[in-house]
Amino acid sequence: MTKDYGAVREAIRGILKKPDYDDGSIGPVLVRLAWHASGTYDKKTNTGGSNGATMRYEIEAKDGANAGLEHARAFLEPIKKQFPWISYADLWTLAGVVAVEAMGGPEIPWKSGRQDDTNDSYVPPNGRLPDGAQGQDHLRHIFYRMGFNDQEIVALSGAHNLGRCHADRSGFDGPWVPNPTRFSNTYFKLLLHHEWTKGKNKVGVEQYNDSDNELMMLPADISLIKDDKFRVYVEKYAADRDLFFRDFSAAFAKLIELGVQRDASGLAVRNKEIRAKL
Repeated sequence: MTKDYGAVREAIRGILKKPDYDDGSIGPVLVRLAWHASGTYDKKTNTGGSNGATMRYEIEAKDGANAGLEHARAFLEPIKKQFPWISYADLWTLAGVVAVEAMGGPEIPWKSGRQDDTNDSYVPPNGRLPDGAQGQDHLRHIFYRMGFNDQEIVALSGAHNLGRCHADRSGFDGPWVPNPTRFSNTYFKLLLHHEWTKGKNKVGVEQYNDSDNELMMLPADISLIKDDKFRVYVEKYAADRDLFFRDFSAAFAKLIELGVQRDASGLAVRNKEIRAKL
């Protein structure tokens, strides 16, 4: 069977515009799906990550950090039916890559070959994804566990150029930037040059808002400018969009490969040692 990934890419592009969803695009939530499906990786035990598509199982799907991603998975079901040969693990990560590119972001290297687990034996424990209510110590704990450094943490945080928070999902409410369906370095510019005021939103969750209460930042976002080592990269990315795009592409490509061990043919493989560490 010829596997035409170019056709899959085109099919994904064809479903991105959705007038009745958020800001008219499902692109941001597809990026979040790829991110969360990969960000469970733990380098010490070599568990979690994008291989297996383990969010299909209730343990991971019900993790509070994944609230709302059932919509992203459902949006991709017609693509899966159209191309039944592609694994969910490949589809979810590819959808994130296509969405970034379609929304004006950089090209991101992507390799096929991920396999879908047939049971929940490899589902990683909950609690491995970032908590937006926390600060820099938490961010380092989460991202260092995956194998990222400070520069990569800030670059990946630039994904907040896309989408918005929903009070009924994360508890936070609102978009980070005025155009949340266009990938850019605006997030970093706003972090540095807007005045952000701490307060509680309509459901009583603490977040930061601009003077017009139209845009918001999470405590984790604000920690990027309070921490001197993080702030250096925020300033660089605010000043140089091309640098941000290059570094984001490299970091996101690394993210979606986390937990993927490949054989000589490029197919991702599993082994009992990984299962035993969970």
